[in-house]
This record gives sequence, structure tokens and C-alpha cells, in this order.
Amino acid sequence: MRLQIKNIVLGICTLLAISATTHAAEVTGPQGGDRALTVSDFMPHKAITKEFNETWSYQFVFDNGTRAFVNYSVLHVPGSGRKIGCDLSFWNFKGKTYSVGRQYPPERLVASKEKATIDIKGEYMLQNKPGKGHRVLYSADKGGKFLLDVTFESAVQGMVPGNGTWTFGKEKFAQYIHIPYGRVTGKIAYNEDTLTVKGYAYMDQTWQTAQATELASRTINFSTSDKSPMYAGRITLTTDGQIMGYALYNGPQGMKVAIPTKVKEGGSDYNGKKFPKTTLSFEWKNGVPAMVFPVNKVLQKASLLDKIDGWFAKKAMKIAAGGEVLFYRGRSKNGLGKNIDWAITGVKD
Repeated sequence: MRLQIKNIVLGICTLLAISATTHAAEVTGPQGGDRALTVSDFMPHKAITKEFNETWSYQFVFDNGTRAFVNYSVLHVPGSGRKIGCDLSFWNFKGKTYSVGRQYPPERLVASKEKATIDIKGEYMLQNKPGKGHRVLYSADKGGKFLLDVTFESAVQGMVPGNGTWTFGKEKFAQYIHIPYGRVTGKIAYNEDTLTVKGYAYMDQTWQTAQATELASRTINFSTSDKSPMYAGRITLTTDGQIMGYALYNGPQGMKVAIPTKVKEGGSDYNGKKFPKTTLSFEWKNGVPAMVFPVNKVLQKASLLDKIDGWFAKKAMKIAAGGEVLFYRGRSKNGLGKNIDWAITGVKD
């Protein structure tokens, strides 16, 4: 009996040691110097694992007070396989919020490097290289008729550190800030209501080799409503509180790639285990000034499940993610007195 107990204890200790080793994986940053982005970066990347997923994300803040959030994704849906996900959310569209998500087989996505265009059925399109002249089209008829058709009239040049890829254990995460700030014009519509809009936008692209919640506990993305001084980027907290991702800072000395060294909530280190409720502060390398903004006022809460079709697929995705993945979105003043629009993503507390 004592021998059995001893073996059980040794087995538990071994499992704990293996677990500790797994969760103690170090984050390795991108290789190479800071550079401008290319059409090759914008094109879909090769799926190198079963759960490989890639997302092109846009945040539009229009001068009339309406906001639009658009995500085009290639993702693995548990129980359904590889899918294309297209989701759109309007906030404060004539005082109301509307969301839609569509899902298609992967062969519906057609990418042309020559035209720098990603096309899904002719109804969803990212046209021309991100920058001036880049167009975003989203048209869907599901629970209402949705339309977003906007074009960038101007755009600040995006940058990326090296190959843009972080390694966490055996997994990889990549990030490209294509448009940290740009002015847009176009139209948006819900059913019979059509609005002519203008405003500013932020756009980035990410891919990863595993489900997002296997790599990250929390992701924070943000963009200043002015091109100078400006912070714009996406910072990810891994499941053990390490930091991945980057931002761009446009200050008196021009544009810099800002690599984070520390994230705090209030006066304490923030590990991303829960949604923050007070103030977030970010410290950076290369002499970039610290960024601070409150996150206590949430304007919108949205769910990842909005982009998943079918009860079974929603249930499977929720189980795979370890819970419902939420997006908390808001606007605050940063330490420079500028408006900063932010979104915090993670599994529901």
C-alpha cells in the first residue's frame, strides 16, 4: 500500500512538473528589423496546423457617432472543420446596435496578389493594398440587410517588427498593423436606412497556429483618433501572463515600433486572467512614452459566437474556447489628452 501511495505521489509530481514546464514556455519575439508592410503580408498565409486561423480586423469610428467593427477570418470550427467567418457589428446606428455573422466553406475565398484583393463571393471584399484607396465591402442579408462600403482617402503607413511572428512554446502568433490611422468615406446601411459616413479607421491582421484562447488569456487593441501623437496596436497576454504583440507610436520624432515591456492595471502587473476594470498602463522599449487610459466604461459587449452559424457549432466553439469569448469596447482619454478607442477580448469572467 505504501509503495502504491508513493508511486501515485511520484506520478502526480511528474505531471505537475510537466505542466509547469509546459506553462513556463518563453515568448520569443520577431526576427529582423522594423520594416514597411507588403502585399505578401496582406495575403492569406498558409495553414500550417489544423487549428490555424487568420483574421483581418477593422475598427471604423465615424464622425456621426456610429462605429463599425468588421472581421474577416479563416478559422477552424470544432465539429465543422475549416470555415470562412465574416462578421460586422454596428454600434449607435441611429441609436441602436446591430450585428451579423456569416460562414462559408474556405474555397469561397479568392485571393489575388496581383490585384492585392481578397474576395468572398463578391459580397465581402478587401480591395487594393491597405493604404490610400483600400476598400472594404461587406454585404449580408441575415436578420436584416447589412451594408458597409468604405474607402480609405488617406492612411498612415503601417510597419511591422521583422517577420512579425512571436513564438510561444511550440505555437506561433503573427501580427501586422497595416493601417494605424486612416481617414475613410463611404456608406453604411441597415435595412432601408442608409447613412453617408466619414471618419477614421484602424486595420490589422493576425494569424496563429492554435485556437486564440490556447495562446492568450486577453487581447487589448487600441487606436488614437488622431495621427499625431498616436498610439495604435494590439497587445496580447499569454495564458501565463507573458506579452506578445506590438503597437505603433507616432510622436515628435516620427513613427516608431513600440514593443511592450510591461502592462499594469492600476499599480499592479496585469496578467490578463480577468477583464480589467480600472486603468491600463503600458511601458515600451526604445524610449516610447508610457500609455495610460481608463477601461472602466464599456460602450459595447459583443460575442465571438455572433459569427458562428448553428447551435452545435456555437456549442462546440464555446467548449473549445473554454467559455464564451467576449469583446469589450470603449473610448477613453489617454495620457496625451487624445481620444483612444479600445477593445479587450477574452473568455467571459
